[in-house]
Amino acid sequence: PEMDRYQYDKRLSCGTVATVGTLGVIIPPSVTLIIYGILTETSIGKLFLAGLIPGLLIALSFVITLFGWCKINPNLGPKGEKSTWRERFASLPSVAWVIVVFILVVGGLMMGFFTPTEAGSMGVFAVLVLVVAKRDINLKGFIKSIMDSLRIGCMILTLLIGATVLGHFFAVTKTPYIVSEWLGSLPVDRSIIMIIIIFVYLIGGSFIEDLAFLILATPIFLPIVLKLGYDPVWFGVIVCVTCMIGIILPPMAINVFVVSGITKQSIGTVYKGIYPFLAGMCTCLFILLFFPQISLWLPNLLMK
Repeated sequence: PEMDRYQYDKRLSCGTVATVGTLGVIIPPSVTLIIYGILTETSIGKLFLAGLIPGLLIALSFVITLFGWCKINPNLGPKGEKSTWRERFASLPSVAWVIVVFILVVGGLMMGFFTPTEAGSMGVFAVLVLVVAKRDINLKGFIKSIMDSLRIGCMILTLLIGATVLGHFFAVTKTPYIVSEWLGSLPVDRSIIMIIIIFVYLIGGSFIEDLAFLILATPIFLPIVLKLGYDPVWFGVIVCVTCMIGIILPPMAINVFVVSGITKQSIGTVYKGIYPFLAGMCTCLFILLFFPQISLWLPNLLMK
């Protein structure tokens, strides 16, 4: 509504909403990272830390894309109303609680006061205390929050049950071993094999819901990735970024259809809006592929 009020181009506004909505896949607390961690028995705390810098890098690519796009064609995003520094500072208290919760969770984790699980619990408790103190929630809203959390938890457990059964099936049929042997026999560098795996995730994620394909593909490809000498934490970040790209790629493109339905704009309009952002996301993916320390530096520093 705000972008419509300032008469932003529909391609820009729809593309921004559809693309930026994918950041939840990699920025903690990401359900995708949690499921990957449980599925592969990888530290969820390390995965959360590994997702921070790549998430910020991708967010920066969105900012650069928006800035460049509007610089080329200023009519796409007209300038908004100017505000004074006093007005800007006056608006800070309204977001102060977000900063407090962030410092509590991340600061406590970095200083060793909490484990990742405890940090998440403290974050939930802090938010609950703040919304009660501000009277932003009533009993009905609290019960709804509990039910929503329960629904998400049940969804995750159901997916994991299916993943466990699928994992046993793959173990019995030796599917990962067969695929691993075939890829290992290819006369190419390991980075080429990794690119092939990424393309499989991208194509699969564009046809099947991202979490479902992650659960299907990861038991097959993780043994191959480990055999090639890659870090499972780094691979988790790569998988999440490919999921981000997959959910805005045709033909499924869940985010595109959701935004199209809400805004009543054509699918073509939304697709035209996501292509510039897609270029930035693919660039970030290849940067993370060839420079693993971007994602591994923080978990290696804080969780040795």
